[in-house]
Amino acid sequence: MAFLDDNVREELKKIFSELGDNKVKIVFFKENLNPGNSASVEELLKEMAEVLPNISLEVYNRITDEGKSSEYKPARTPAIFIETPKTGKRVIFYGSPVGYEFVSLIEAIKNSVSDKIEIEEDSVNRLKNLDKEVNIKVFVTPTCPYCPSAVVTAHKLAMISDKIISEMIEIQEYPELARIYGVEGVPKIVVNDKIHLVGAQPESEFVNAVFESIK
Repeated sequence: MAFLDDNVREELKKIFSELGDNKVKIVFFKENLNPGNSASVEELLKEMAEVLPNISLEVYNRITDEGKSSEYKPARTPAIFIETPKTGKRVIFYGSPVGYEFVSLIEAIKNSVSDKIEIEEDSVNRLKNLDKEVNIKVFVTPTCPYCPSAVVTAHKLAMISDKIISEMIEIQEYPELARIYGVEGVPKIVVNDKIHLVGAQPESEFVNAVFESIK
């Protein structure tokens, strides 16, 4: 079954025609014994790679491909890494980027090769001074219309600072994580397992949370 119909394929071609010759590597990790939604996510990514010449797709098994797992360190599967010189291995999707979260995936790919990311100058200047490692988790559901903006903002921060790792986590696929982090509403943003924000947040609050989390 095709995930991308003809209209979506044509729209993606238009969107990504702006990328020019810039290339984006998508690295996908799955498991055989604990597949979850890996098969459907892999098929979606394969269709995107077929439609978009800018995208190259690499698929690995988190358990058996030990070298790649050691390199990327996926915490769970399915896992998607958007990799360019700007993102390194810091822009991650855990779970299925479907529903509203398909927008987050598209924006991550576009921003990963954009000459200029839309972010406040003050945020950029503050993040230049970040000298400690920061992990941002954004918990989402596919039906939440407010979640993509949170995911996109977190991923932008990871593209600005190589000290930040940003993860989208789809809670329906990881209910145990939702329980551990007390997710009762989405989007929920957790920074360094210390600062918790709920709901749509302005960019400045993300940056404030980053620096609060390392005090």
